[in-house]
Amino acid sequence: MSDDPFGTNLAYACSLLPSISEVCRRIGINRQQFNKYLAGTVRPSRHNMRRISDFFGVTESEILLEPARFASLISLRSSSPRSGGLPQHLHAIEKLHRLSVELVRYSGWYFRYFYTFGYPGRITRSLAVISERDGRHLWKNVERRSNYDLTMERFVGKYEGLAFHLGHRIHIVEYDVLNAGSITQLMLYPSYSPRPGHLRGVQTGASMRRGRKPAASAVVLEYLGEQIDHRRALARCGIFDPGDIDEGIKRLIENRIASEEWVFEIDEI
Repeated sequence: MSDDPFGTNLAYACSLLPSISEVCRRIGINRQQFNKYLAGTVRPSRHNMRRISDFFGVTESEILLEPARFASLISLRSSSPRSGGLPQHLHAIEKLHRLSVELVRYSGWYFRYFYTFGYPGRITRSLAVISERDGRHLWKNVERRSNYDLTMERFVGKYEGLAFHLGHRIHIVEYDVLNAGSITQLMLYPSYSPRPGHLRGVQTGASMRRGRKPAASAVVLEYLGEQIDHRRALARCGIFDPGDIDEGIKRLIENRIASEEWVFEIDEI
């Protein structure tokens, strides 16, 4: 792999920080393994390649550019990697996160319900969690699609992002971990009860099955608790006919615009 530009580019990117040890610590990769990447004798796994690229604020294809082009590219950007190793497209959102109201009371597991963009008339129930780490509130969501019928292929979608409380609303921004090809934003009403209960709002996104057309829908997060049986909860996730979903949930995720209205708005519970 002597002609592989990755090791050279990685070494240049590391030179922007005080030490390689700090890079390894912040990314979370063993120093001995990292030295092999620098020497060009081993190429990182796809997972580690993504972690390294995200840390330095570049794409996987950019870090494999010819060294001179890579050096020029990274020099035009920030003189140091994005703090905390956040993906580049979440770094700007983190600035808003610093202004956020505390979200500790919303930490825990949720079912997420909405009329799916890709399968008209059907409802998605996925499993999500809000957790705190290093002062940030992180969001993870897993969508599971089984062979509900012969037209529906098996699928597992994984999404990660940030949650923050700003302007008396809860905001969540997530991206597709597996494909890195989409971003979804949720805007929810806060809860005024001791437990979060149901958080209702609106989300925007797109579906690959519908040509990535921009779309919006009502969405509800149903609080499950801080400790749950993950396997059992995930087994309840999937895409369902409306008749298989609780009537109260269905009322909260209806997508309707009255004839005298011009925009899609969601009322508070």
